[in-house]
Amino acid sequence: MVRILIAMAAALAAASGSSFAQDAYPTKPIRVVIGYAAGGGNDIIVRAMQPELVKGLGQPIVIENKPGAMSIIAADYVAKAAPDGYTILMGPSGPMTINPATYSKLSYNPLRDFAPISMIAAFPLIVTVDPRLPVKSVKDLVAWAKANPDKSNYASSAGIFQIATEMFKQRTGTKIEMILYKSSGESVQAVASGQVMMTMTDPPPATGPLKAGSVRGLAVTSPQRHPSWPDLPTMAEAGVPDMEVPVWTAFFAPAKTPAAIVARLQTEVARVVQTPEVKARFAGMGLQPIGSSSEDLGRRVAADIEKWTAVAKAANLKND
Repeated sequence: MVRILIAMAAALAAASGSSFAQDAYPTKPIRVVIGYAAGGGNDIIVRAMQPELVKGLGQPIVIENKPGAMSIIAADYVAKAAPDGYTILMGPSGPMTINPATYSKLSYNPLRDFAPISMIAAFPLIVTVDPRLPVKSVKDLVAWAKANPDKSNYASSAGIFQIATEMFKQRTGTKIEMILYKSSGESVQAVASGQVMMTMTDPPPATGPLKAGSVRGLAVTSPQRHPSWPDLPTMAEAGVPDMEVPVWTAFFAPAKTPAAIVARLQTEVARVVQTPEVKARFAGMGLQPIGSSSEDLGRRVAADIEKWTAVAKAANLKND
């Protein structure tokens, strides 16, 4: 009987300790792992949120860049991390919904290996080109690429940029070679320096170069013109229908992270993206703040995997 009581007391103490740890969370720095090099879109977005996240959570936010392999390295790393809320993935559309569609042997499963936290922001892609080329419209781009197939290439650092450009090639009958970079920031700089002809990029790293004229914007992949770039047509307006590519980025924790910790992080993301400071930073980069529920993010991931798997199959796009 004494042994039973001791066992019960030990179990109760362990449960209480676990509950206390969740209630006290966080008690140490939180790492946000990004699958791209510093200066890329997701890196810029996290850094825009960082001061407000620190203020709300009361702990340092440590940004850790683990670029390479279309963000597979970073996603796999977080999937295998301790599910304690101290290692979080900045998981954009590419590694969470495109990689499962284009890699038959992926080392992680976005639906099984992660706990969705919250969608942070949504945005279109921007078609950008080297301004030294005689290309001032999507129509010009198609004509130039067809006339110069040996000089036609595009920069990509993520699955979403790749699949969007492959869709563009399929719909326009162009042949454009992919050159892989470690971040969308590097991709934009490659266009600006004339190393590549074009890139379809997320807005944060392109905003400055577009204003400076070091890259030229041709169109956006949203269904309507974007308020940040009202002079840029949609792809449909530019003559390429069926080219809507909605993009997002989000926070994910390892699977089995306690629900109370996920809820704490979700609440904080929803608060942070609506603060005047972060809203202003996002607006300056053409980002729509979201702050979704964990459940909505999980549903979106599942739906987008299904959508992009069909697109990849139709385009015979395989990365392994």
